[in-house]
Amino acid sequence: MARILLIEDNAANTSLTCFVLESAGHTVNSATTAEIGISLVHDHRPDLILMDIHLPGMDGLHATSLLKADASTREIPVVALTALTMSGDEARILAAGCDGYIAKPMRYLSLLAAVLTYIGRRVTAT
Repeated sequence: MARILLIEDNAANTSLTCFVLESAGHTVNSATTAEIGISLVHDHRPDLILMDIHLPGMDGLHATSLLKADASTREIPVVALTALTMSGDEARILAAGCDGYIAKPMRYLSLLAAVLTYIGRRVTAT
């Protein structure tokens, strides 16, 4: 299955998300900050990045814009994990370079469906 990087600072969200993804056969690495996550992207070349928006230090939108500006990482899909669901939030998330977003609290069947969608798009593009 896929190699997924989860960048999330909430331990409970990380544990549950990793459990769901690993139970579906995916390999998951995780990071608690955007800075660590960016380093892991370069080290492990994931097939998909799940990015929390509210992170300590650099936020997920800034991290996404850095990844999308880098020729070596721009093709990796980034899906925002966010509680931001107000009018205009989706446009701001997509404008930062995210390929999509999943609202928190997550529905795990929706998470798995989104993962398959974005991994499928990447496989089709290559």
